[in-house]
Amino acid sequence: MQKVLKQLKVNKLNSGTSTGLKWIESKGEKLGSYSPVDGKLIASVYSTTKNDYEKVVKTAQKAFEEWRLVPAPKRGEVIRQMGDQLRKFKQPLGELVSFEMGKSLQEGLGEVQEMIDICDFAVGLSRQLHGLTMHSERPGHRMYEQYHPLGVVGVISAFNFPVAVWSWNSMLAWVCGDVCIWKPSEKTPLTALACQNIIQDVLKKNNVPEGVSCIINGGREVGEWMSRDKRMPLISATGSTRMGKAVGAAVGERLGRSLLELGGNNAIIISEHADLDMSLIGAVFGAVGTAGQRCTSTRRLIIHEKVYKKFTEKLVNAYKQIKIGDPLNEKNHVGPLIDKEAVQAYLNSIETAKVEGGKILVEGGVLKGKGFESGCYVKPCVIEAKNSFKIVQHETFAPILYIMKYKTLNEAIAMQNDVPQGLSSAIMTVNLREAEQFLSQTGSDCGIANVNIGTSGAEIGGAFGGEKETGGGRESGSDAWKVYMRRQTNTINYTNKLPLAQGIKFDL
Repeated sequence: MQKVLKQLKVNKLNSGTSTGLKWIESKGEKLGSYSPVDGKLIASVYSTTKNDYEKVVKTAQKAFEEWRLVPAPKRGEVIRQMGDQLRKFKQPLGELVSFEMGKSLQEGLGEVQEMIDICDFAVGLSRQLHGLTMHSERPGHRMYEQYHPLGVVGVISAFNFPVAVWSWNSMLAWVCGDVCIWKPSEKTPLTALACQNIIQDVLKKNNVPEGVSCIINGGREVGEWMSRDKRMPLISATGSTRMGKAVGAAVGERLGRSLLELGGNNAIIISEHADLDMSLIGAVFGAVGTAGQRCTSTRRLIIHEKVYKKFTEKLVNAYKQIKIGDPLNEKNHVGPLIDKEAVQAYLNSIETAKVEGGKILVEGGVLKGKGFESGCYVKPCVIEAKNSFKIVQHETFAPILYIMKYKTLNEAIAMQNDVPQGLSSAIMTVNLREAEQFLSQTGSDCGIANVNIGTSGAEIGGAFGGEKETGGGRESGSDAWKVYMRRQTNTINYTNKLPLAQGIKFDL
């Protein structure tokens, strides 16, 4: 891993604060990054102090005044070059993501590919930041709307996708003319430093103003500074529902904007008309991928009673074939949980499910022995449960899958929707009527609804986000760019008269 750290220029870097073109030697508390792979310290960085936070925000404000005047296609060209740099460093960055966070190497590389893809999306977007034209009721008048950049955008990201979610926000915000201040998770600070180093040469080469891309580091307190800071018109925050409620309240109190991507409690409905072999792949990957630490991880399987026994047997057998271990070894399917606190939450949830009446179909537990010294490796667990169990209603960020029966599709959809969260959902069926009902206004209430694919794994072309306690935010594709801009309606009178709207008369 030392070779990777050297390639990414984070082997000797201990500062956690950057204004894009230089690192600030902030002397806050030391923040250690411990790999869940082996439990050892990878490196430490200094948290951002309040004084250095002020320097960063003021530098970003100044940069915005200049960056917003750069034509959008020119901004897009800078993003294109960033995409090329990410292609160049895809392997080492993917390895660092895997080692620092614990996800499999394939998923680490896939996360960097998401960054590359959003760069490509943003380049095209740079020539499509369009508004609308509309007809005025007054003669000789023209009406249209346009979008202007907001200013300083604060990005608070989570440990489970330590780099991709930042890129979803920053690449679009930069193309829109905004500047960004990024607070990565305190559990994965090194990947953030690596990203800044990767794009730094592009920023310098293109004479991008200092302050367009900023990084600050630290715990909850730093996030609170951002949430309460009136100089940041938009805060994009990814994490737990508990965290999102705190951010939303703080930003809302100052009438700022929040883009919240919070918890998920995602279900797959397995219809009697499903292709069971294909469904098995979607269900298992959704449940155990990233060790169940995706916001889109499959938490619940709602299985038709006619295929319940057959599919459950397939599922149990598939779980016997799951390989758990070092995520950098591509033969392994599942790596560790992020830390021992997550392991304890996993164990507590299993015990709670038992108390509520859950039946263990695949036993969980913590793995010990050679290769598992970190204490963060756990066995994916399958529990037969009821949707009404309190623990089933709760999102546990771990590889625990709850399964339950249904009789009618209406019953299955009601179960799918009967949780506080509303991020991702799926139905496995070859029946057209079932598929269409699931996607209709009386179907899934989630922001993402899939047919014959699982809940986990979204493409950047579509808007990503969910409803209810998931926060209502939308990131990445489609028209998600609009949240990073302010909308302005314009009316132009090109006559020598001044008629009023709604036919109002006001003669002098």
